[in-house]
Amino acid sequence: MARRQRGSAPRNNGRVGYGVPALLAFGLHVLVVVISTVSLPQRQPEPETSSIVQATLVSTETTTDQAQRAEEARARAEARQAEEQARQEEAARQAEAEEQAREEAERQAAEEQARQAEQEQAEREDEARRLQEAREAAEAEAQRRAEEAERLARQREEQEAERQRQQEAAAEAERQRQLEAQQRAEEEARRQQEAEAQRQREAEEQRRREEEAQRQREAEEQRRREEEARRQREAEEQRRAEEEARRQREAEEQRRREEEAQRQREAEEQRRREEEAQRQREAEEQRRAEEEARRQREEEARRAAEAASQGLDRAIEGESDAVANARQGQEAANSFINLVRRAVEQAWVIPPGASGGLSATVQVQLGPSGELFGATISQSSGDSSFDRSAIQAVEAASPFNELRQLPPTAQRDFRQFNLRFTPGDVR
Repeated sequence: MARRQRGSAPRNNGRVGYGVPALLAFGLHVLVVVISTVSLPQRQPEPETSSIVQATLVSTETTTDQAQRAEEARARAEARQAEEQARQEEAARQAEAEEQAREEAERQAAEEQARQAEQEQAEREDEARRLQEAREAAEAEAQRRAEEAERLARQREEQEAERQRQQEAAAEAERQRQLEAQQRAEEEARRQQEAEAQRQREAEEQRRREEEAQRQREAEEQRRREEEARRQREAEEQRRAEEEARRQREAEEQRRREEEAQRQREAEEQRRREEEAQRQREAEEQRRAEEEARRQREEEARRAAEAASQGLDRAIEGESDAVANARQGQEAANSFINLVRRAVEQAWVIPPGASGGLSATVQVQLGPSGELFGATISQSSGDSSFDRSAIQAVEAASPFNELRQLPPTAQRDFRQFNLRFTPGDVR
């Protein structure tokens, strides 16, 4: 029964009581004493029983000896009962002290609980060992008494009947006392079981409270982890949104730059087309102007031939005036060339890294009023950026309105001329 109770009772953190094992040991001792004081009239086959010891006892004691032995057995039983009561009270005090210690130990960590479980296991093992030792001692005592009874039976056969009657009476009285003792023991065992069940219920309630507290802590920890994960997700989403906004801004900026570059390329292409159209128009204008000049020269030559036929005297008279006009025209032409060179030098932006050995020649074509009809490279420097800077300088310095201040013959001569560009000088 004690094994079934121990197997079915839930584990708790308190100490295991010694009441049930002590009662079992006490009952076992009482059973041995009863068997040792009871003898049967004849040796007959013993019925099967579930007792630990099976023996046939033959007693040679007198009634006085039997009464004395019964009294001694009763005294021993009472002493054992008193001792057991003291042990139970001590165990109760220990249980109370351990209950207080357990309440204190509830605040300990998982390591203390493991240690208490190990201590509980050791105590159960110690209790089982004590029970085993008690059974072995009882069996040894029964065996010894059986052997002693067998030896005495052979010597006192003739007194068996009377002693048997007396033993039966004493056995009946002893059985009555044992029955009362057993009832008291069963009552005590019942109280012990109820107390043990109460302790188990309290331990189970404490375990449930601890589990509830643990679940609450785990739920709080889970909530904190979820909150932290949510904050991290929000931060990550914010970072991604900012990163996406930055990428969009960069893409928009890149798109604007590309559009601006495209507009600039288109504007540059448009400007080049316009410049090409302008050069073509100027070339056409130049061609027409040259054709007009050719016709004018032919007309002047014709008129000159007619004038030459009018008389040598008038030619001689005008010779001195022509020489003076030619001298003035040459001075005006030199002034015009110097003015053009200075204007082009001021407008020229020399490309960075241009070496001093570069040289480019630009052919300049002007209209009747000094407007620029065309500027082309007649001799390249081999560096496209250097050649382009020379043409841009001529275009930036035009128009050259001073051409109208020259005499008509000098104007025709300077409608087309060349400029040679070298780093630091224009000629």
